[in-house]
Amino acid sequence: MTRSSEPAAGEERTGGRGPRRPPPLGLRGRLTLVSVLGLAVGLALGGLALLSVLGHVLQRSVDAEAFQTADAVALLAAEDALPDPLPVAAGQVRVQVVDGAGRVRAASIDADRLVPMLPVDRIDRSARQRAFVRGERLGLPGPVRVVSVPAGTPTDPLTVLVGKSMADVNQGARVVRFVLLVGIPLLVVILGGVTWRVVGATLRPVEALRSGAEEITGRANGGRLPVPASQDEIHRLAVTLNDMLARLEAARARQRAFLADAAHELRSPLTNMRTELEVAGRLGERTDWPVVARDLLADTERLSRLVDDLLLLARLDEAGHAGAVAVADAPGRAVRGRRATGPVELTELVRAVAARFPSPPVRVLPASGPQWTVGDPDELHRVVTNLIDNAVRHCRSTVVIEVTGDAAAGAHLVTVTDDGPGIPAADRERVFDRFTRLDDARDRDAGGAGLGLAIVRELVRLHDGTVRLSDAEPGLRVSVCLPALPDPDA
Repeated sequence: MTRSSEPAAGEERTGGRGPRRPPPLGLRGRLTLVSVLGLAVGLALGGLALLSVLGHVLQRSVDAEAFQTADAVALLAAEDALPDPLPVAAGQVRVQVVDGAGRVRAASIDADRLVPMLPVDRIDRSARQRAFVRGERLGLPGPVRVVSVPAGTPTDPLTVLVGKSMADVNQGARVVRFVLLVGIPLLVVILGGVTWRVVGATLRPVEALRSGAEEITGRANGGRLPVPASQDEIHRLAVTLNDMLARLEAARARQRAFLADAAHELRSPLTNMRTELEVAGRLGERTDWPVVARDLLADTERLSRLVDDLLLLARLDEAGHAGAVAVADAPGRAVRGRRATGPVELTELVRAVAARFPSPPVRVLPASGPQWTVGDPDELHRVVTNLIDNAVRHCRSTVVIEVTGDAAAGAHLVTVTDDGPGIPAADRERVFDRFTRLDDARDRDAGGAGLGLAIVRELVRLHDGTVRLSDAEPGLRVSVCLPALPDPDA
């Protein structure tokens, strides 16, 4: 038994992929279609309104002309001065004067002198009247508009009948209708083509942006998007996107530099450890293993500190990019993203950190009273630890720490001053960059990995504070300004 290769009835040959769907309209097609449909509906409604208004105006014009003729004849009837035939323009108008018995007293030259234009039972003797009658009865083309006006005297009531053909009016309406039926589709087609071109010209910069974005790769110097010359929304979008690309490129450059520096710093202790182990292995029994263990422990501790610093910087970068806004949780306490913060007394914090360092050279000046701020105690502890550690490593004899408060400015100031060589003014901003060590601090055992001040700046910035370097003459003064919090016990 063989399977037929012919498709079932009603099934298209689509290669087994189901019925083909027409490709979706693009933005240009949708905008053009919506514009054309809206224009067509608007023109159609406008045409219908025009025909309605035109028919009403023409009808009122015919009625006004007929009533004007009837009123003139009624004046003649009131003065008993009806001529015969009645003096009206020949052509499309017929006039009759009918008495109460339905007899035609007078008529225009083309009007019937025996049969009234309106049946007697349809004539209202006391009011002005309008009606339509067939044109064949009066010998006129098309429908005829007949108006009646009371005339004569009370003793001899008369009615003036005026009939006017609607052929010219209907012909004019037909001409207008034909023009609209032909002109509106033609106008829609023309305006549709114009709309297609205009929308295409409007979207051309967007297509240029798309093509430019398609050419941009993740490599260095990936390029920029073309900026249109027009000062419109697309121009501003292109400028904004280029600014975003510039920020991404700068972030990528910083990331590459950070990874390169981190790899270099991590390689150094690993290389030392590997070298020491290889040398110890070759020496065999002559190896002084306690010394090797001590050196390996020092390298391990340094490697552990470096990894901890790198992880902390990564978390700080994540917290900074999150842009979390503080939300009140309790008096004097807030939650910033995933960081729980609360009131911290800076004087006690500084004393606790300074106690870990030798009394000379570290000296803490007495404070005027409690100095409260809001923040993460562990992060502020890390800030003070890094500042004191950096000052101790570079001082000659003394490190002075002071905590002061400025009630007017609503801030507290923590200053760490050493009498070391200081930092030139040109390098005071550069030392906050990651893995930055000045020439006199190149030794890794003395100068560290160059992450201490970078961590300080990121943590202080996260606490809405500032850090500044200045001359101590001699030495360096590091000033950390943090927002003040009223004394919780006050």
